[in-house]
Amino acid sequence: GLSFGMYWLSAGVNDPQSPHTEDEIYEVVAGRGAIEMAGDRHAIEPGSVISIPRHVEHKFVDVTEDLALVVVFGPPEGDLR
Repeated sequence: GLSFGMYWLSAGVNDPQSPHTEDEIYEVVAGRGAIEMAGDRHAIEPGSVISIPRHVEHKFVDVTEDLALVVVFGPPEGDLR
């Protein structure tokens, strides 16, 4: 099974995320910024798709335009806690 939702970050905010117990996929619907994942930084924009394995440190940074992201967790968020 999977779970999904929306994740929003306003321009200039610090992303408070910590690693999750599930694999994640994000699709950027709107906005611009970057993602830091396991020490690497990648620019993101509408249409970007990001896959993050469980337990990997990640956060959105340098958010220059409000971000709207679809997030999918597999298995459903909270199932592996």
